[in-house]
Amino acid sequence: MFTCSKTYTDVPFAHRQHRHSGHCAFVHGHNWTFTFVFGCNALDENGFVVDFGDLKYIRRWFDDNLDHACVFNRDDPLRESLVAAAPAAYKVYIVENCSAEGLAKHLHETVGELVKKKTHGRVFIVEARVQEDARNSATYHP
Repeated sequence: MFTCSKTYTDVPFAHRQHRHSGHCAFVHGHNWTFTFVFGCNALDENGFVVDFGDLKYIRRWFDDNLDHACVFNRDDPLRESLVAAAPAAYKVYIVENCSAEGLAKHLHETVGELVKKKTHGRVFIVEARVQEDARNSATYHP
């Protein structure tokens, strides 16, 4: 297997850990960094796993879905009332688990599907790493 990686930096968005007993239960934001390790068994005609110049569709996905969004857990009991109080103030993105670990798994699956579609199944995501600001990170690889 061949691998390469691409990092997307400074994606600002907020989240709320509604089960947390401390300050993480409040809506708060971070500048997030995402690193994907791409894998394949056969290189393309240029000798690449992926052509880094052709990955703009992933950045667009971040811009459309997460940039300046508020990410909520699907089961957050306050999500609907928070958004309803000021619907124009929220760009909402809903996941099963908005922790760094949960986001790593979600992005592995979501971006992985985009990559498979774009490369007709030749390339897959080996690992997704999510960094919350500069100090904390989580990694998912099945």
